[in-house]
Amino acid sequence: MNREINRYRAGMDVLLLLALLLWARAGAVTNLKYSVMEEERAGTVIGNIAKDAGFSTWEQTVPLFRVLSNSAPHLVEINPLTGLLVTKQKIDRDLLCRQSPKCLISLEEMVNSMEIYVIKVEILDLNDNSPSFPTEQIDLEISETASPGTRIPLESAYDPDAGEFGVQTYQITPNDLFGLEIKSRGDGSRFAELVVERPLDRELQSHYSLLITALDGGEPPNAGTAQLNIRVIDSNDNYPVFEQSAYTVNVLENAPANSLVIHLKASDPDEGTNGQVVYSFNSYVPDGTRELFQLDPRTGAITVKGLIDYEEGSVYELDVQAKDLGPNSIPAHCKVTVNVVDVNDNVPVITLFSVSSETVEVSEAAPPGYVIGLVRVSDHDSGPNGRVQCRLLGDVPFKLQEYESFYTVLVDGRLDRERRDLYNLTILAKDGGSPSLQATRSFTVRVADENDNPPVFSK
Repeated sequence: MNREINRYRAGMDVLLLLALLLWARAGAVTNLKYSVMEEERAGTVIGNIAKDAGFSTWEQTVPLFRVLSNSAPHLVEINPLTGLLVTKQKIDRDLLCRQSPKCLISLEEMVNSMEIYVIKVEILDLNDNSPSFPTEQIDLEISETASPGTRIPLESAYDPDAGEFGVQTYQITPNDLFGLEIKSRGDGSRFAELVVERPLDRELQSHYSLLITALDGGEPPNAGTAQLNIRVIDSNDNYPVFEQSAYTVNVLENAPANSLVIHLKASDPDEGTNGQVVYSFNSYVPDGTRELFQLDPRTGAITVKGLIDYEEGSVYELDVQAKDLGPNSIPAHCKVTVNVVDVNDNVPVITLFSVSSETVEVSEAAPPGYVIGLVRVSDHDSGPNGRVQCRLLGDVPFKLQEYESFYTVLVDGRLDRERRDLYNLTILAKDGGSPSLQATRSFTVRVADENDNPPVFSK
């Protein structure tokens, strides 16, 4: 998708909610939290917003609730008359949120009294998936000179479930010569390293067939298995060695293609093909990561391949192996952690909502503190880039007052229609980035007449 369109859609949303009701005071912004298990049938009642908000819907014929936002309108909805929050179809948490530790659907509703309800629905995970390995068989070659304590990373199992229902541990059987050490990546996923625990003797045994089992955290746990075939081989004299076992680098989001991320180097003192090193990602580096980064097999240079977006992912781990071209080569391994640096690239976008127009009417008798509108500000950037301040421009008898995640637009002075019956208000939203990004939106306030002047004879 075009980058500018992406910026437009992912940009800062400033939702200005204009109330056409006279004399409406600011209602509280109320937070409501609900939960529902994934895979429940369509029509499952998640909660009763009207009941929890204290509204009676008896013989309600006019819609009570108005949807301001719904992050998953295809999955849940609120009946505007009854206030029932229900599922529209079965929700697959693993598809909706993948392996995120918490899966939330967010809604915002406004009732006719100008009260705002911020609703969070947590989708609870079922342990409805089992771990699985990319292949049923894993083939591995180990030099007979590998000393006890040698570690070799294995391909990870994948479980679509999240949290405790994801892959928690691995087991190996039999485990007399080889063991496993379980490690965690930055994203919380776990993988196993095969550990040589006793000296190997190729003349005594050159092949081993082991069973690797991945277990999740369910009760009882679900399991997936793969056969590990190990061949003990003669080794050439030397094998590649990385300068470090782990590297950490930073890269700016939106960095152009072919930008250098890091230049890896593994040295091998052998001559000819025995000393010629080739680099590759390990097989368990995710496809999504491979779409963003590429590795030159000859030089070891990792460069940007795709469009990196901080809002899509802030940390990536690249497992790299180096192997010489000689016979019976033993690969070297290292891990590169790439931290994505946020850029203030979300251009402000202001969306105006009103029932019929962009004009608000307010009585000239409205006292200070009466609400004529609501403003919600959000910014998908992080840190200072995502902190937004709003203010009204000009010298007008109105002001903005922050209330939790909203601003209210209040009367802040005496209104007199006979002196001025029309105001053009402009709201400025500005983030804290450097340089900062900002957006403005204007709307009209029409002052309605009250019978506040007695007749006066000209003579």
